Amino acid sequence: MSDTLDRLQPDLRLPARLMSAAIGRQRSVENLRRPPGAVNRVISELARRRVPKTLRVHEETVPRDDGSRLRLLVVRPRLPRRDVPGLLWLHGGGYLTGEPEQGIALVRSFVEGSGCVVVAPAYRLSVDAPYPAARDDAYTALLWLRDHADELGVRPDQLAVGGNSAGGGLTAATTLWARDRGEVSVAFQMPLYPMIDDRTPVDVLDDAPVWDAVTNRNAWSMYLGDLDGTDDVPAYAAPARCTDHAGLPPTMTFVGDVDPFHDETTRYVEALRAAGVPVEFRVVAGAFHGFDVIASGASATREAVAFRDQWFGHAVRTFRAAQPG
Repeated sequence: MSDTLDRLQPDLRLPARLMSAAIGRQRSVENLRRPPGAVNRVISELARRRVPKTLRVHEETVPRDDGSRLRLLVVRPRLPRRDVPGLLWLHGGGYLTGEPEQGIALVRSFVEGSGCVVVAPAYRLSVDAPYPAARDDAYTALLWLRDHADELGVRPDQLAVGGNSAGGGLTAATTLWARDRGEVSVAFQMPLYPMIDDRTPVDVLDDAPVWDAVTNRNAWSMYLGDLDGTDDVPAYAAPARCTDHAGLPPTMTFVGDVDPFHDETTRYVEALRAAGVPVEFRVVAGAFHGFDVIASGASATREAVAFRDQWFGHAVRTFRAAQPG
């Protein structure tokens, strides 16, 4: 990994070493199948303890088709406003771990800056249910946001979707699913360094810190279940397989150039642009996967967050999508 670490910006090298040592290299599906429940509960509890006083957080639950309940985390300004954007936020974690609470810190600037309401679902993880469970949960949450826009003070013509890593992949999948079903309109999307291609070779940045190519392959195997390795993987599972990007919402994303998702993100952006979709994209030099979460004080993070927040403000002022009917 030393050669790869040398490519990182200097203030990212120590966080990369520490994080890689803490999580290890997941060389088998069996290692990834260890139940994440205890870790997720710690993530959730720590995030709840750190909710800033400017925000108000509460929970809702909505029914799934099988009779179980989907937990939604709703994040609003302490002093709610009306006619604000509604943002569906999807957490990362390789489709196999994570909790919606981990997104509170990421969406804080959106909520404080625009007054937006964020809905973050505790979507089903691949250790419990493979595709399409997570996609279905994300879409259910988007429909709930649409249906409750008025009581939340949300503009019905300004529903957005965003997320990072696997959450970025779910963002791309959810907006694609929404476009094709025609039930709900998405004004803009933010799939940050998204996990969208199950075909990424295992020799692409195999020594990358935090998330390497072999771990990525194993995580995809878990997420796709019986579809893995077949020709039947749909674009709603792996959005890089999409061949028709027309009509997808305006998009913003960024990715580090020492991230195994760099190439697939770049190809996705190029496909969107070729289809006439407005896109803002930035490659952050010397940055690894998830750097903005792991190294919040690094110069690369400041660059990426400034780019993200500036575009979000532009999107709020610019993009609308009336709901069908």
